[in-house]
Amino acid sequence: MMKKLLLVAFVLFGTAIMVAQTTITGTVKDVSLGEPIPGANIKVSRKAVGTSTDFDGKFTMTVTDTPPFTIEISSLGYQTKTVEITKNNQVVEVSLTENATSLDEVVISASRTPERVMESPVTIERFDIREIKNTSAPSFYDGLENLKGVDINTSSLTFKSVNTRGFAAFANERFVQLVDGMDNSSPALNFSLGNLLGLSELDVKSVEILPGAASALYGANAFNGIMLMRSKNPFNEQGISAVAKSGLTSQEAAGDNKFYDVSMRMAHTFNDYFAAKATISYLKGEEWHATDYRNTSGVGGTYKAGFRREGDADSAIDYDGVNVYGDEVGTNIRTASGLGIIPDVRVTRTGYNEVDLMSNEARSMKFGGALHFRPLGNDRVEIIWNSKFGRGNTIYQGQNRYNIANFFMEQHKLEVRGKNFFVRGYYTGEDAGDSYDTRFTAINLNRQWKSDKDWFGDYIQTYAGIMLAGNPQGLSEKQMHQAAREVADTGRYLPGTPEFKAAFDKVTSDPDLKTGSKFKDNTQLYHVDGNLNLRDYIDWAEVQVGGSYRQYSLNSFGTIYTDDNGPIDYDEFGVYTQIQKKMMDDRLKLTASARYDKAMNFDGNVSPRLSLAYAAGEMKNHNFRASFQTGFRNPTTQDQYIGLDTGGGTLIGTAEDNLDRFTSAPIDLSPTGALLLGSSTTTYTGRDAYENAFSAKSIEEQTYEKSDFDLVKPEKVTSFEVGYRGAISTGENKLGIDLSAYYNDYRDFISVKNIAVPFYGKVGSTEPSGIPNVTQGELALLALQNGDYAGVGFRTNSTADISSYGLGLGLSTKVLNGFDLGLNYTWSKLDFDQASDPDFEAGFNTPEHKVKLQFGHTSLFENFGFNVNLRWQDEFYWESSFLEGTIEDRTVLDAQVNYSIPSIKSIFKVGGSNLTGKEYLSAPGVGAVGSQYYISWTINN
Repeated sequence: MMKKLLLVAFVLFGTAIMVAQTTITGTVKDVSLGEPIPGANIKVSRKAVGTSTDFDGKFTMTVTDTPPFTIEISSLGYQTKTVEITKNNQVVEVSLTENATSLDEVVISASRTPERVMESPVTIERFDIREIKNTSAPSFYDGLENLKGVDINTSSLTFKSVNTRGFAAFANERFVQLVDGMDNSSPALNFSLGNLLGLSELDVKSVEILPGAASALYGANAFNGIMLMRSKNPFNEQGISAVAKSGLTSQEAAGDNKFYDVSMRMAHTFNDYFAAKATISYLKGEEWHATDYRNTSGVGGTYKAGFRREGDADSAIDYDGVNVYGDEVGTNIRTASGLGIIPDVRVTRTGYNEVDLMSNEARSMKFGGALHFRPLGNDRVEIIWNSKFGRGNTIYQGQNRYNIANFFMEQHKLEVRGKNFFVRGYYTGEDAGDSYDTRFTAINLNRQWKSDKDWFGDYIQTYAGIMLAGNPQGLSEKQMHQAAREVADTGRYLPGTPEFKAAFDKVTSDPDLKTGSKFKDNTQLYHVDGNLNLRDYIDWAEVQVGGSYRQYSLNSFGTIYTDDNGPIDYDEFGVYTQIQKKMMDDRLKLTASARYDKAMNFDGNVSPRLSLAYAAGEMKNHNFRASFQTGFRNPTTQDQYIGLDTGGGTLIGTAEDNLDRFTSAPIDLSPTGALLLGSSTTTYTGRDAYENAFSAKSIEEQTYEKSDFDLVKPEKVTSFEVGYRGAISTGENKLGIDLSAYYNDYRDFISVKNIAVPFYGKVGSTEPSGIPNVTQGELALLALQNGDYAGVGFRTNSTADISSYGLGLGLSTKVLNGFDLGLNYTWSKLDFDQASDPDFEAGFNTPEHKVKLQFGHTSLFENFGFNVNLRWQDEFYWESSFLEGTIEDRTVLDAQVNYSIPSIKSIFKVGGSNLTGKEYLSAPGVGAVGSQYYISWTINN
């Protein structure tokens, strides 16, 4: 398919016929500096015909229109001008006035209609072509982290998760990412894989981020924020562009490694009716190696003392390293043996380091193609077919660490849009490729050469033998454990050997988690949405209506969902309306909107939003705003239908029908359990777990209470926000100020409830068990004592009272005759009553204080510019189902210098990120982020 699209694109670019009637030439300059503006757009008003200026600010345009007609001259960061063309061969000299501050830029996402940032009724952050050129980060996506209130958490070199206003996670289900109107999250994983299927930086027109709830306009899941990326239209942005970027990633664990990142964009307008574009990108490098070998209390636990080194008697016998897998498998060796001479301790198997289980190759290839048709020969109506393909390798950290290998995702969209409406439908499909779970890879690698039963049998037999022989060598207890481990590990496959490679390949190609670790997925998503602005029919206010419909077809073949017997279909829909009214000489703007959403397994939800914005001052350059809005998030498909064994427990979705869909794999019983049940193994269902289990907290506190919780339902937030945006004169320049404060109140927050399911007995029951003088409740406690239970994580809603609040302040201006200076500060705070839900973990995962500084000059001297970014954040505590721990405070310095050579239409950039070289972790368990150095060459034609 990709080859065919490339062929079509290149054939189309080679065929263009134009009829010359009117020729226009001219120059576009900056009004204050008198310098040429390269890349300015010149087009016939309401037509597709246009061109752009070269590096000297000059242009020539030949059109079929006969004078008189009007042309528009525009450039990002400048005010648009129109010029009347009255004759052939007319020469146009235009000077554009730069916007006073970034607050003068035009955005669309805040109200689904064009308006200045200054006038937006809610907080909004924007990133466009100029920021891409000036960013000091290695990619435009990384550069988003320099925006106020925006966090980027790094799971790997190629997988970064964007978040705003707290509750950060790599599986960020509360933040939506739209690319040209398409949700580019993975249909099966329910979150975006960074920019794996996003845009090439050559094709980015703008990025707009709305922090906080946006459900009233964008529906379920736009709960914590939404990011909208728009690509360039080939009618307006034409030509061939390319960028080649290369450099080094430097990390103590991985060393210095080269990376390559190349992209090309081709766009052409054939006439007033047809235009097309194609983009292709390829990246290759080395991932940040994860080499944290500190001991932990287990999956989802915390750091604890202890280590394991081969041949070291002081090694912890129950070691469970952060980036070591397979060592989660353990047992109480006295219980397993039934022998009093065996110590009452837990012993774990010897695991494998992550670096021996992953290739750590970062790779991404993206292709995008679009055909644009304007049936009326102008921009009143446009029909767009857009296809995107992405394939790559990355690392994702969820409950476990996943090696995402040859993951493939595709999207196809058909859209009809006009000045006042759009209707689009798109399809998203994915294939997990050769991806696998590293924890299960290690667990089943161990079982390939020796079963758990045999390994612990050898361990116990060796230890018992020393004791029964009277310990003739006088070994300490630690030395006896070391001797037992050495015997049990006899025959272990060592990394780098043919035996290890053969077993590794077998395990990672097997989707059965009892013997393998591969996960399969061919989940699909179908989506339709539309919007109509009634401005041509209603003149007393601007009224919009719209709606959407989405269907999932879950198809993981039982490796993620409970879809062993075939795909699970699930759908949802929503409708909305918005009214916007300007009053008092357009100084006061009232915006009210409401949306109704209904998902298949849940009652409908209404999300209202009300905002007021008032523009004060003679020039309306002091904008005060206040808003109230609600948001909600439907439980994801995983919240409802997951059925995933993680090695440290099992995650089960709590849709009503999923309780009966899930049945565990056979589980080995203790000798006592086997005697009671008459079998050496047993299974349990989702309903067994839901109706008969101990709460994890009660086991920890030794109160042993029955778990009690409801099936999962939508979570909700009520948000209040106030803010001010203004431009204050400071002599020749202006100081842009953007200040906002918010308060969020959450209800029914979706979380994981951890429980323990006994394999016999009934928790808390006083009914007789059939065993003399033993109740069903006592039998359940015996199951706990014997290790005959399963750890389960259920998706449900917390009863905790949760709120978050914070503020953001952004300042921007020019100093010292043209230097750009920006400073922003973000304060974030979580408040909730732990006692109201002892098992609940908020997972706020956000530093309380963040400061970001930017300093640079786009034209320090002719053709030369530079930019420096500094970010600081204080320490915070990270909670997740993988591991919890404190993330240290950090200061990160990025910088770049760039030089333009107009004669070859090129920009060269040299830069680096984390230039101090101090490595840091985004979360416990991920690879430490080192330094990245790059040089790039961009050609714009």
